[in-house]
Amino acid sequence: MKAGNTTCKMEMLWNWNVVDSCFLSSSWHITNNAMFAASCVGAALLVVCLEFLRRVAHEYDAFLLRQFQRQLRAQQAALVAAAPANCCDGPTSTLGTQHATFRASALQQLIRAVIHGVILGLAYIIMLLVMYYNGFIFISVILGAILGKFLCDWMVVRIPYESPDEKEERRSSIGAAGPTGCCA
Repeated sequence: MKAGNTTCKMEMLWNWNVVDSCFLSSSWHITNNAMFAASCVGAALLVVCLEFLRRVAHEYDAFLLRQFQRQLRAQQAALVAAAPANCCDGPTSTLGTQHATFRASALQQLIRAVIHGVILGLAYIIMLLVMYYNGFIFISVILGAILGKFLCDWMVVRIPYESPDEKEERRSSIGAAGPTGCCA
């Protein structure tokens, strides 16, 4: 391909070309080492942006679920408050475990779909960059993935635990009632 006065070097085999490399279009023609370095940094930043958008999608879904759970708790509290006092001596529900179903609104689903589309488009652009088989760009993409994972996907997990007093209390109450919890 011609880009200005020089020709783009495009190989579909593993290569370490720097000057006269072209990526995605003839207008992205590398004419010096600084342009190539900027391209490598840009490729890495694209992957960091991809990891960031993945995190945004995850956080948005979690936000929607928290919002739904708050609404559900408010509805349950309203039902309990509206129930007459001392209405029953037995269990309040004989239906077993009940489930509430959350369905995103049209706007919420549209936002989720747009985020997904941007993630997919960015992932395809990164894939096309890697398909130039340029070793420097490939390494830049890997480094961008490492940096993106480090910055945007820090592992945080809530694990419930009991104090030693609670464990002993539970163990002694189970022992007194027998293994089934109903009789000694």
